[in-house]
Amino acid sequence: MSDSQPFSVTLKLYRALLGTYLSPLRRQIVLLAVLLFGSIGLQLWTPQILRQFIDTAQRTAAQQTAAQGSIGDQSGGVPDVLLRKAVLFFALVVIGRVVQVGATYVTQNVRWRATNRMRGDLAGHCLGLDMPFHNEQTPGSIIERIDGDVDVLSNFFSQFVLQVVGNAALLMGILVLLFREDWRIGVTFLVFVSLVAWVLVKSVSITAPLWKAQRQASSELFGFLEERLSGTEDIRANGAVAYVLRGLQKAVSQLYVRSQKAFMLSVSLNWGFSEGMLALGTVLALALGGYLMLQGRLTIGAVYLVFHYNTMLQWPLNQLARQLRDLQSATGSIERIQELFNTASKVQDPDPAQAQPLPAGALTVHFDAVTFRYEDDDPILKELSWRLGAGEVLGILGRTGSGKTTSTRLLCRLYDPEAGAVRVGGVDLRHVPIDDLRRRVGIVTQDVQLFEATVRENLTLFDDSISDDTILSVVDELGLGTWLEDLPDGLDTELQGNSAGLSAGEAQLLAFTRVFLRDPGLVILDEASSRLDPLTERLMERAIDHLFRGRTAVIVAHRLATVQRATKIMILEDGHIVEYGDRLSLAADPLSRFSHLLHTGLEEVLV
Repeated sequence: MSDSQPFSVTLKLYRALLGTYLSPLRRQIVLLAVLLFGSIGLQLWTPQILRQFIDTAQRTAAQQTAAQGSIGDQSGGVPDVLLRKAVLFFALVVIGRVVQVGATYVTQNVRWRATNRMRGDLAGHCLGLDMPFHNEQTPGSIIERIDGDVDVLSNFFSQFVLQVVGNAALLMGILVLLFREDWRIGVTFLVFVSLVAWVLVKSVSITAPLWKAQRQASSELFGFLEERLSGTEDIRANGAVAYVLRGLQKAVSQLYVRSQKAFMLSVSLNWGFSEGMLALGTVLALALGGYLMLQGRLTIGAVYLVFHYNTMLQWPLNQLARQLRDLQSATGSIERIQELFNTASKVQDPDPAQAQPLPAGALTVHFDAVTFRYEDDDPILKELSWRLGAGEVLGILGRTGSGKTTSTRLLCRLYDPEAGAVRVGGVDLRHVPIDDLRRRVGIVTQDVQLFEATVRENLTLFDDSISDDTILSVVDELGLGTWLEDLPDGLDTELQGNSAGLSAGEAQLLAFTRVFLRDPGLVILDEASSRLDPLTERLMERAIDHLFRGRTAVIVAHRLATVQRATKIMILEDGHIVEYGDRLSLAADPLSRFSHLLHTGLEEVLV
C-alpha cells in the first residue's frame, strides 16, 4: 500500500466530485434549480406587493382627508384594490411554501442517492485493498470514514452549489431593487454585503483544518469502540476494564475538544460576525430610509421596502454562512475521503504484456528463497525454499509465529515477498492477474465470513452466472444434499451474518462448497477442521476427500490428526524449515521431529 500524500482540496476536486456523483441526477438537479430560482423570484416579488399596498392605503387615507365629505363616493373602488393586493400577497406566500416543500423533497432525494453512490464506491475501493491497509485500519475506523465522512458531504452534494448560486442571485436581486429605489441606498448595502461576504470566505481557510481534525478524532473513537466491543470477554477475563475505560475517556475527550474548537471558531467567524453586521444593516436601513423620506425622495412604502429587503438580506447571508460552515466541515471530509481513494495496494495486477494465467488442473507450488516481514518487524520467513508437486498434499506444522499462516497468505497473494519468489503452476504470482489467482486458489479458514443473504448468495458470493443446477450438483458431490434439504427453504434460506444460527461445522461446509464451485487447482486449509462439531464431522471428512481429489492442497495444522491426509510434512520454526519430507517416511523415522510428535502426542508444541 502506497502512503497517501498530503494535498489541498482544490476547486478542480470540488468540480470533479460534483460531476461524478451529480451527473446521473441531472433531471433532479434541473428540477431543484427551477424550484429554488422560482422561490427566489417569489421572495423578491412579495415585498413589492406590500409596498404597493402601503402606498395605496396611504394615498387613500390622504384623499379621504382632503375630500372630507366624499368618502362614500370612493369607498367602492379603492378598498377593492387593497383587497386584491392582499389576496395576491396571500397567494404568493402559499405558492412560495409549496415550492419550498417541493425543493426540500428533491433536495433529500439528491442527497441520499449521491451519497449512497459514494459510499458504495468507497466500500468497493476498501474491499479491493490489500492486507497491510486492513491491518492498519480497524473496521470501526473504516466504517466511520465511509459512512460518517460521506454523511458530512450530504449537504455539499444536495444543496451547496444551488444554494450558493441561488442565495447569491437573491442578494444580487435585492441589491438591484435597492439601487432602483435610490443609488445611495444601493451603494451603502453593496459595500455592506461585500464586507460580510469577504469575511465569510476568508474564514473557510482558517477553520477547515480544525474540521478535518474533528473528523479524524471521530474516526479514531469509532475504531476504538469497534475493537473493544468485539473483545469484551477477553477484556474482562484479563482485568483490563479500567484500562479500556481510560482509553475510551481519552478518545471521547479528544473528540470533544476538537469538536468544540472547530465549532466555536466557526460560529465566531461566521454566525457571530454576520449577525453583528446585519444588526448594523438594520440601523443603516432605518436611518437612510427615514432621511430620504423626510427629503421627499421615498414614500413610506418605499421605506418599508428598504427595511424589508434589509431583513431579507439576513436569510441569504445566513445561508451562505451555513454553506461555508458546511464547506469547512466538508473540506476536511473530502480530504480524508480523497486520501482513502488515493490509497493503493502494494499488491497490483501485472502489466498486461507480462501477465500469465495459471495452467489448468492441479498446480505445483514452489517457494524460492522467500523472505518476508510485516512492515518494520523482524522477518517472519527467512529465505524459505520448498517444492510441492501437482496433486500432492502438504501438511505444515509449527509453533505460533513460525510462519505457517504467513506462507498461505503469500500463496493467496495477500502480500508479496520482500525477496525471492512464490511460484504456483510454474508462474511467479506477481505475473498472475489477481482475478485469475482468486479463481484458481481456494482457501478455507477457521473463521467463515457469511453475509445476511440466502444460502445461494453465500455459496456463489453473489455471482448470478452460477446456476442452481451447478450448486446442487456440487452439494450432492460433497455429500451435503441431506443437510441442504433439512434447511427450511433450501437455497433460498436466509442466513444471518457472522455465521449466527449455524454451527461451526455447518459454516465450514458452506465454505467448502464455495471453494468447490470455483474449481481451484490449489486448495489451502488453515486448520479448517479444528472447530468441527460431531454431527457434521463425517460430512466434513467426505467433503475434504472430494475437494482434494485432483487438486494440490496445503494444510496448516494445529493438531496432528489434521495432517493424516498429507503426503508431505513440513515443520517450520522461526521462519526456517527444520524438517520436510514424505509423511510416511518421516513417521517411520524414529529420529524425525514428526515421529517424535506422533509418539509423544505433544500437540501443545504446535500452538
